[in-house]
Amino acid sequence: MVTHPAQGTDRSRAGLTRREWQNVLYVALHGLGLVASTLLITWGLFCLFFLAIGGFSFDGFVHQMNNFTTRYVAADPARAGAFLNMFAIAHMILSTAVVALRANRILPPRAEEGAPRHG
Repeated sequence: MVTHPAQGTDRSRAGLTRREWQNVLYVALHGLGLVASTLLITWGLFCLFFLAIGGFSFDGFVHQMNNFTTRYVAADPARAGAFLNMFAIAHMILSTAVVALRANRILPPRAEEGAPRHG
């Protein structure tokens, strides 16, 4: 005679438990936060670059941004594509450098042995 397990004990059908969902969401939110902060940091570095070539003044920054946008809008499609490739490569290099410098923040901190919330 075949007996069926009691309802709620079959893990193949039950899905994730509440604790497992909490862990999944915690890691997902931590990962999204890392990606978002890295993106904002790299955009800030691009702004810092334009601020630096503008002589660290608001007028110089706006002048450099105006020069940049005027040249980009006036460019033909081939030159605009080359610029986008250069920008993508620079963005990847900056992102890699930022992630390398923040390597200790990639994984969430682990609780110490004996801590009240360990395990």
